[in-house]
Amino acid sequence: MKRMLAFLLLFPVIAEAQYSKFSPPNRIYDGLFTDIQMNRIFPDNKTFVDCVPLRDPQAILADYLKLKGNPNVRYSLKMFVDKNFSLPSKPASNFSSSAEESVTQHINRLWGGLKRVPDKQVKGSSLLPLPYSYIVPGGRFGEIFYWDSYFTMLGLQTSGQYEMMENMIKNFSFMIDNYGHIPNGNRTYFLSRSQPPFFSMMLEVLSEPKGEKVYADYLSEMQKEYDYWMDKTAATRHVVKMPDGSILNRYYDQDDVPRQESFYEDSTLAINYKGDRKVLYRNLRSGAESGWDFSSRWFADGKTLATVKVLDMVPVDLNGLLYHLELSLQKGYEQKKNSARANYYKQQATKRKDAINKYCWSQKEGWYFDYDLSTHSLSNEMTLAGLSPFFFRIAPQPYIIPASKVVESQFLKAGGVVTTLKNTGQQWDSPNGWAPLQWMSIKGLDNYGSKTLASEIARRWVNLNIKVYKATGKMMEKYNVVNTTLTAGGGEYPSQDGFGWTNGVLLKLMHDYNLKGN
Repeated sequence: MKRMLAFLLLFPVIAEAQYSKFSPPNRIYDGLFTDIQMNRIFPDNKTFVDCVPLRDPQAILADYLKLKGNPNVRYSLKMFVDKNFSLPSKPASNFSSSAEESVTQHINRLWGGLKRVPDKQVKGSSLLPLPYSYIVPGGRFGEIFYWDSYFTMLGLQTSGQYEMMENMIKNFSFMIDNYGHIPNGNRTYFLSRSQPPFFSMMLEVLSEPKGEKVYADYLSEMQKEYDYWMDKTAATRHVVKMPDGSILNRYYDQDDVPRQESFYEDSTLAINYKGDRKVLYRNLRSGAESGWDFSSRWFADGKTLATVKVLDMVPVDLNGLLYHLELSLQKGYEQKKNSARANYYKQQATKRKDAINKYCWSQKEGWYFDYDLSTHSLSNEMTLAGLSPFFFRIAPQPYIIPASKVVESQFLKAGGVVTTLKNTGQQWDSPNGWAPLQWMSIKGLDNYGSKTLASEIARRWVNLNIKVYKATGKMMEKYNVVNTTLTAGGGEYPSQDGFGWTNGVLLKLMHDYNLKGN
């Protein structure tokens, strides 16, 4: 602990973040925040940043500093927190199932437990109020999460909850209009970054019941979303120029301090770090923006978190999402009868598609990889993101033949498809499987005619979900797809239950592939 305190004195880890007028907890509570997080008052650092103050935050901080500064007073930091803050609720306690309840019945009941009504502003709370009701992931995640919500909506669609789907899209539109982008989640400490940009994919789902007019209805928000990722509204540095001058994108968090919700972990990792700690922190934050936090996908040595280099990577799936956004902008401008703008985005999508195929496809491996800017070559890490160009219909048709062989020989496991081929102890590595990647892989294979393999992955994943549900009464955040008798693990926090995107993908797969739950 003395070593940690020396580190904190030598390298201040609270910096002025550019969060506009919004103050995340580290800025509001200053030294109190650092003391709480570094002393592990709560095992999970996300607990305190989600706490709600019971009185004026400035008064709480002033009282704490007086207490701490008085050598004649002995105090309990935990008791001080309990006296001055209310802890976040634990909705997972309501998620147990009844003995006779099928998985479909359970999930349809879960939507009520995961629902949040429009928020009210509370001074000193990290929660950014939203004007419409929404669905949260569950467990430690008591706010709306950006990319989670697309996969959750697949289940809401299957359940016929179209109003809730559009309410969530309206909330994301509200955030785009008010913050200039969709943050990781509706928390002040998430404002420095976004997440995989699934907004246009959400509109695609909504267009099924409401028609293609949704692209015109939400055109302004799609344009703002695109401008954010293309560095047109702020110097976000998401854009990278490839060797031939073509434009692709990367993840890039706008801050360079430890993540507030993982403050202890990031600060501890930095103690023995030999390079620029600000670069380390920005890489960790950018890994969180990717949603894959964390994975060997981002590690220079393919093994250890301290070598994280997200800023150097051009992710193949991120660029697939932006390709989809460009095509969606084309649709929106066509709806508005603006042929010049529609043609512009059609051209941008074509250029991006060509660049993805040029820089991310390996003819030798028969697989798509991220592109490493630091080595000017493909990444060494083979991951399930390599199927995303098939999901977005970017890949030439012949590529499905070698890619399907790679899936069958490398990624297909007893419970579905595994995220990567390495077991590093990180949660986005083997042996874990995740609902969003199952969905994108299955639909990508299906799009290109590899239907038998797609159906088999769907069957294995559905069976695993139902097996775990029957044993535990819960829907989990992630699953061990290699050994289906074991639970998933790894990462910074225990596996959570609830769980929004698992529920959504399971219901959709059961519906689309005629798979029956018991």
